[in-house]
Amino acid sequence: MARENKEIYSKSLTYHAWQRMKKNKLALFGMFIIGISTLIALLGPVIRPDSSPKANNQILEITTRKPGFSVDLLKIRKNEEDKSRSFWSLFSTGLESNYKYVPIYDYNFEGSNIVVEKYTGTEVNNGQILRFNLADVVYQLDHNKVNETVDGLEFYTLNEGKKVVSIEELKKEVIENNIVTEKYLLGTDKYGRDLLSRLMAGTWISLSVGFISVFISLVIGITLGAIAGYYRGWVDDVIIWIINVVWSIPTLLLVIAITLALGKDFWQVFVAVGLTMWVEVARVVRGQVLSLREKEFVEAGRALGFNDKRIMLRHIIPNVLGPVIVISAINFASAILIEAGLSYLGIGAQPPQATWGKMISEHKGYIITGDAYLAVLPGVAITLMVLAFVLVGNGLRDAMDSKSVDDLPSV
Repeated sequence: MARENKEIYSKSLTYHAWQRMKKNKLALFGMFIIGISTLIALLGPVIRPDSSPKANNQILEITTRKPGFSVDLLKIRKNEEDKSRSFWSLFSTGLESNYKYVPIYDYNFEGSNIVVEKYTGTEVNNGQILRFNLADVVYQLDHNKVNETVDGLEFYTLNEGKKVVSIEELKKEVIENNIVTEKYLLGTDKYGRDLLSRLMAGTWISLSVGFISVFISLVIGITLGAIAGYYRGWVDDVIIWIINVVWSIPTLLLVIAITLALGKDFWQVFVAVGLTMWVEVARVVRGQVLSLREKEFVEAGRALGFNDKRIMLRHIIPNVLGPVIVISAINFASAILIEAGLSYLGIGAQPPQATWGKMISEHKGYIITGDAYLAVLPGVAITLMVLAFVLVGNGLRDAMDSKSVDDLPSV
């Protein structure tokens, strides 16, 4: 009688956890949201409609315009030194524009000038009439003057004779490059800034606060929790006392106190949030280490003469990372909420930095008007980001549960 050969599967716990994770549709949805948000944050100004630093290009004439709004803009050259235009400056901080923008309703040419009617947005526009010299619109000028007229055409001498152009050439240049149509997919905020760009810029702040504050909490929490659980005795008592004291203080109140002590700036928010989130990590790690220190592999390490540092770093801590990863995902969501709350109160990152909490604070008065979306959209962004990390955290918890053997292959 032939014996049936059966393949024996020997896969790592990580493999089985990923297999269970792939079956959790909500967790995959959360990972998708986090992945898209991370891409938006990393690419930054490269993909934003407004690539200026902090998406802060203000055009006060077009404040609080509805989604889908479009307007013609006249780009007028600034008479100052050119800003850095390298790709790295675009990728890292954004590009300061070399132009100022004037929204226009209509325009025509009169001699060497362009005459524009400013956009007002009313049913009958009736905007202010402005005149701009064509050479001033197109070029950064130290000196310019009409040099001469040849065959009825006026010619400009620019920058002390370095360049000579005709009026007709300037008109063509203005039409082709200096009059642009700008469309705002989500409209503009109360300062005339592109709302979509502000939302995208706020993604970077939320993810940065989450990543750095969770990293700080992991360093402190794992260190203190491992020491307390491994050495026990009076060391454990002291650390537990510190944990209980920090735990008893309301999180937001403690964050506000630390932020006010360190100062209101960008990096202070990271430190303040991280210093309030380590207690959960420390309690989980301590409990895990208390059980692991009695295991046979730890006793074997002591018998082989390994010191305490090696036993903790090489043998104990790697075995507690599963629960720590789960709680870190939840702490990430909490960090985003705390940062939004601080920004709403004006204690977080300071203007003109785009933060979702600050956007809600600036536009909370519009909730009872037809422009409620100005405050609702940042709120939706916060909700989606927090929900994504909660779903991923729950998915990791279920995937790392060693009792879940439904998907393991039979042997």
